[in-house]
Amino acid sequence: MTENYEAAPIPILIAPHPLLKARARKVIAADADAMRVLIPRMFAAMYHAPGIGLAAPQVGVGLRMAVIDLATNDIRAPLVIVNPEIMAASADLRVHEEGCLSLPHQFADVSRPARIKVRFEDAQGVRQEIEADGLLATCLQHEIDHLDGILFVDHISALKRNMIMRKLAKEQRIKAGDKA
Repeated sequence: MTENYEAAPIPILIAPHPLLKARARKVIAADADAMRVLIPRMFAAMYHAPGIGLAAPQVGVGLRMAVIDLATNDIRAPLVIVNPEIMAASADLRVHEEGCLSLPHQFADVSRPARIKVRFEDAQGVRQEIEADGLLATCLQHEIDHLDGILFVDHISALKRNMIMRKLAKEQRIKAGDKA
């Protein structure tokens, strides 16, 4: 289901769009046809951006699913996570600079559990579990946060969050002015 990287990318919502703060609903069997169309378009949008993860709410779809690819050496490694749940998280934390396709060009250090265990369904509905650390653990937590209406800036101080949001708003105004 993820092989069609040339699908038409779907537009990515930019904060503070209200759909980014909404909790996504569980994917059910009746969503299978919509998912078949959505998954390749999400991968196309993520690769085009470029990024390493994209959650359905970021493209205006309120479903609990995300796509991830931590490609190394230009070898794609697509991962689809549907209805993910964090089953365990380490007490030790890791700080990593995070960015987000819904907050373009904005970055901040975020502290998260260093290791996690996630249960999810793959694109075919098969239940899976993955234990992750490093960048994959950070990315999984970041995308799962999106499904709960949480942005990476919600994990930093209000002062830093407000600075990022003001900078983003200014960049979006300038970008909109360029198109006028």
